[in-house]
Amino acid sequence: MGNTSCIFFACVDQASIGVVERWGRFEKLAEPGLHLFNPCAGQWLAGVLSTRISSLDVRIETKTKDNVFVQLVCSIQYRVMKRHADDAFYELQNPKEQIQAFVFDVVRAIVPRMDLDELFEQKGEVAKAVLEEIEKVMGEYGYSIEHILMVDIIPDSSVRKAMNEINAAQRLQLASVYKGEAEKILQVKRAEAEAEAKYLGGVGVARQRQAITDGLRENILNFSHKVEGTSAKEVMDLIMITQYFDTIKDLGNSSKNTTVFIPHGPGHVRDIGEQIRNGLMEAASAKVNVE
Repeated sequence: MGNTSCIFFACVDQASIGVVERWGRFEKLAEPGLHLFNPCAGQWLAGVLSTRISSLDVRIETKTKDNVFVQLVCSIQYRVMKRHADDAFYELQNPKEQIQAFVFDVVRAIVPRMDLDELFEQKGEVAKAVLEEIEKVMGEYGYSIEHILMVDIIPDSSVRKAMNEINAAQRLQLASVYKGEAEKILQVKRAEAEAEAKYLGGVGVARQRQAITDGLRENILNFSHKVEGTSAKEVMDLIMITQYFDTIKDLGNSSKNTTVFIPHGPGHVRDIGEQIRNGLMEAASAKVNVE
């Protein structure tokens, strides 16, 4: 880091620590600021170390317990400890390579004991184990390990493809189950609605026939009281003939055809009377069944 020096003084920058030697032997640590030295007595500034946090990304390739090769990317944040800066200055020539070697050793000892799914679930535990091991070792050399992050876990491309296909198949299977359940519910509801509609339709027809029967009964009774000497059968025949002609009239008015051919004669009127009487008997029977 920055240091400005001449024969008698040197300047140590902020967030740095200086190492002062006398005749090639460590004497003291120099805090940030301006320091005076006596070169005649062999005193000088041997070097300056930064105390800022540094970051090192390490990529490790290893395999899991289920024989899947993966690449792990670890991010290590470390810094020089001020009180042990002399150890950091003299003990390690290349601290990054040392940290990387310890990360390789710890990760390749832990990951082979885990399955791939377990590794994804417990990557925080792997980072914690790496931190504990490196912190003990690097602390002896004057370095503090602040954080270790397991940034990424990258399986082989064929493994990733297989995992995606398994996931897609599971989702399709689940979707098929949900779709089948939905269709089942829809069919059940449709059947229930159809049964309810048929039941209500039957009730409506029964009530309609009952209403016709009640109306015909009232007409017969009223006619019999007002015209003496008429029987109920005669009144019924008259009402049926009247309804028969009303039906012909309505058919002629509502039909789009200009000509309608209808069998007509005394015998047909008698047949119509019998059909109406049968209908009335069926209406009375339907009413008894509904009740």
